[in-house]
Amino acid sequence: MGLLSIIRKIKRKEKEMRILMVGLDNSGKTTTVLKINGEDTSVISPTLGFNIKTIQYQKYSLNIWDVGGQKTIRSYWRNYFEQTDGLVWVVDSSDVRRLDDCRAELHNLLKEEVLNLEVMNKDRHWKIVGCSAYTGDGLLHGFDWLFQDIASRIYVLD
Repeated sequence: MGLLSIIRKIKRKEKEMRILMVGLDNSGKTTTVLKINGEDTSVISPTLGFNIKTIQYQKYSLNIWDVGGQKTIRSYWRNYFEQTDGLVWVVDSSDVRRLDDCRAELHNLLKEEVLNLEVMNKDRHWKIVGCSAYTGDGLLHGFDWLFQDIASRIYVLD
């Protein structure tokens, strides 16, 4: 994120964050977004392309980009990175047959030039949170950490 983007965010009265949700298809991305927002999760269809959900979370307005995870869509993930404040990588740990695919896709994602990760040191901000999109267990813990971490880096003048 460039300096001008940070300054614009600091000057805004309403504090906004752009969160990108990615992971393999059927990993629980859409279910997670709906569960965080308190919406019905009983009927969910595959995300073709992307969905944007804006929700209020604590004192922040969150624009969550839920991007489809089908194999044919994954090469387009890089188009969503610009101006993203945080990334959530969703893994369905119960789908053990696809864990190797999940690991490979995450490695491919982290190699993307547009993320500019090669200039980052070992202080990269990340956290693994065990949670359930189905029951909601652990979701708030993970999202609390994410938003506090982003806010501490972006909204430094609070």
